Amino acid sequence: MLSTLLHAEPTTNDTLQNMQADTLAAGAPLISRQDSVKLLKLEEKARKIREKRDFSTWKPDPKRAMWLAIVLPGAGQIYNRKYWKLPIIYGGFLGCAYAMRWNNQMYLDYSQAYLDIMDDDPTTKSYTQFLHLGTQINASNEERYKTIFKSRKDKYRRWRDLSFFCMLGVYALSIIDAYVDASLSQFDISDDLSLRLQPAVINSGTRPVGHTHTPSGIGTSNSALGVYGTLTF
Repeated sequence: MLSTLLHAEPTTNDTLQNMQADTLAAGAPLISRQDSVKLLKLEEKARKIREKRDFSTWKPDPKRAMWLAIVLPGAGQIYNRKYWKLPIIYGGFLGCAYAMRWNNQMYLDYSQAYLDIMDDDPTTKSYTQFLHLGTQINASNEERYKTIFKSRKDKYRRWRDLSFFCMLGVYALSIIDAYVDASLSQFDISDDLSLRLQPAVINSGTRPVGHTHTPSGIGTSNSALGVYGTLTF
């Protein structure tokens, strides 16, 4: 019975009656018309799933590629079947994440060093890790090191923020690339594209004095030789 139902044709009255007749012949209980329609819809859905997509003629949808890239970076490139772009995208994310983490750590270290050199507690000397071997901070060079620690603290903070914005830039570029790539996949680059140039007579359309009609001959004063181009696409 099940094999008979799964190999049914599209939904028609004759098909449903034949299905019920086959069911009675098999000795099974009679199924309702509604159940028969559901079985036919399931069979049609299964047939569509079994059909393989022909990638030689398949064209990606730009909007779907864009939304996939928004939800998951790189998903738009996978949908467009441009797998070679994935290392570039994820490499950019990893590079920006590493730069942000490293600059943030340096910012925290120099911030603590600046706080320690500014206070009056002699036990807080975390800034010594940034001094050259044998260098000591005393009254003669204390102000110079305060300026150095402050400037480096601000520098690494700017670099940390810049790394974050670079990561947002990589994310935005991945979305733009997915949308543009899917749009350009429908651009015609076949051999039918051609440009044909040929000589032509160009008529200005003006009427000389004393004439009641617009002349079209080459010898008239309002005509000229030119080039006529035809673009086929």
